[in-house]
Amino acid sequence: MKITSIAMQEYRWPRSKPIANGKHTYTHVNYALVKIATDQGITGIGLGHGGEIERAIIAGFAPMLVGEDPIDVERLWHKMWEPKLVGRRGLTTRAISAIDIGLWDIRAKAANMPLWKMLGGFRDRVPTYVAGGYYEEGKGLRELAREMEDNVRMGARAVKMKVGGVPIAEDAERVRVARDAVGPGVKLLVDANCAYRSYEAIQFARKIEAYDVFWFEEPVMPDDYDGHRKLAQATSIPIATGENEYTRYGFRDLIRNDCAAILNADAKILGGVTEFMKVAALAQAHDLDIAPHGSQDIHIHLVSAISNGLILEFYRDTVDPMWGRIYRETLKLNDDGTVSAPMAPGIGIEPDENVLAPYRIA
Repeated sequence: MKITSIAMQEYRWPRSKPIANGKHTYTHVNYALVKIATDQGITGIGLGHGGEIERAIIAGFAPMLVGEDPIDVERLWHKMWEPKLVGRRGLTTRAISAIDIGLWDIRAKAANMPLWKMLGGFRDRVPTYVAGGYYEEGKGLRELAREMEDNVRMGARAVKMKVGGVPIAEDAERVRVARDAVGPGVKLLVDANCAYRSYEAIQFARKIEAYDVFWFEEPVMPDDYDGHRKLAQATSIPIATGENEYTRYGFRDLIRNDCAAILNADAKILGGVTEFMKVAALAQAHDLDIAPHGSQDIHIHLVSAISNGLILEFYRDTVDPMWGRIYRETLKLNDDGTVSAPMAPGIGIEPDENVLAPYRIA
């Protein structure tokens, strides 16, 4: 089998109302596909982030990959990853990630297996949390509570909310309200998106310990390993981080520095499926769990494949107004708070290009 072409398609659509976390505001959803065609009629779909830089990097990789066997994922990953020039961190590694996901989609389709089975097949249903709790104009404590209650009504056994965007005392009250809304039997996760300095994170953690918080995610900046460690030592709440970490070497350093109990590896960021599986194995060797950040469409396979996959992040229509319309088949939350792994070969996603067409930007 040979690769015959690689191309990216990008889409963008507005949110009805901007959403914000502890540091950033999002007015639109950006969505990108990398399509890898082969001479045997199998097309791999990779999931990217889009943007001018990622698009240019992928276009630059295409000539070196056309004519190669897409099954050779390890060799092709190292052909792209040349840290002196490209791939150590940042947008170049994200571009490698998108291509690598598409190559694994081809690999699993060629084997006529869903990706999660090819990678290990540890289980076919995974615990899941519904991500949300963003800051929005006009969204007060009552509206936050209603959102959390709605998540539980749809089957969620775990929910996540944003913190770090308002004063510490105000955010602590938001956490209290969210805990009261979901009740004692539902896991409550908080995510600061790197909004705090370490001393602020310690102050905040101590204020919310009473609300049985399942984890405190990205409390400080990604490279502040000392801050992560100081916080982990100062609170009973487990620390989760890693969504902005790159390659096995970055996660090696997180582990060495005792930064977190839970690693939020993201295959769309850290280097694709190839690198994610190495991070998962490294975490296994240290008895650490993986709870991937981001897209449920790729991470359902990765959480299902490994023994230390803790929980899946799940985005619903409160975060993306196109939820349920992007793909011909959409992952759904089961009544017991799990998501079932797809049984179709490959990643199992089929974008509905008729629906997406009006939003295409590149």
